[in-house]
Amino acid sequence: MFKQILGNVNSNVPLVHAITNYVTVNDCANIILASGGSPIMADDIAEAGEITSICSALIINIGTLNERTIKSMITAGKKANVLKVPVILDPVGAGASALRNETIFTLLKEVNFAVIRGNISEIKFIASGSSNAQGVDASASDAVTVDSLDSVVALAQELSKATGAVIAITGATDIVADSEKAYIIKNGHPMMSRVTGTGCMLTAVIGSFVGANKAHVLEATATAVAAMGLCGELAYQRLCELDGGTNTFRMLLIDYMSKINADLLKDGAKIESR
Repeated sequence: MFKQILGNVNSNVPLVHAITNYVTVNDCANIILASGGSPIMADDIAEAGEITSICSALIINIGTLNERTIKSMITAGKKANVLKVPVILDPVGAGASALRNETIFTLLKEVNFAVIRGNISEIKFIASGSSNAQGVDASASDAVTVDSLDSVVALAQELSKATGAVIAITGATDIVADSEKAYIIKNGHPMMSRVTGTGCMLTAVIGSFVGANKAHVLEATATAVAAMGLCGELAYQRLCELDGGTNTFRMLLIDYMSKINADLLKDGAKIESR
């Protein structure tokens, strides 16, 4: 799986349109480049649809919402659907405000998504309309544990069935599922939660991998999640050698994404299917 997914990214160099969080937009652009894709960020409604028409994937990230970009997200999403360009939704802070909540459900009504990636609290909100989220962070009470794993997998698969999207729930344990199959991924490092935007960056990598593997969205998403987690582990190992801090970790995370390959993933990915 890894060799095929990564090979397609490297050979196709997918152009990824990201209407994304301005807090992390530069890191998202850089990690798309590191993953083998090419980024473009165009959030004005006058060109959002046109730019989408030349791209391999569209990312919609609601981290820093405003009325102007909401209209652009819908326009770009509809254009992507017409052209069969996969759309990836990152529902940052779902449940935190009325504007976010209304926007999420409007987007889900107006746009067909190939992938929805969020933390467990964000995904629970989309599934049920209620949330224990604390701002943009998952609630500790929602954490995926050994005891809750089966129920969270079932939640992801039911939501996939309802939306038609691959559901990626990310945290200490990651779950990537469609309505029939699920991958459980246990790569990553706690340091990743101390750097702003690692979730946004992961969504960007998913856009790159899915854009180059449109016929294998589930596998491409699982590969992206495993790759990002493994890069976090490798970055932390190197960080300890350098006696560095959080900003060095951020730099190393992007560095390792630029170095990831099928052999590294085969040796380091902690992934199982069910």
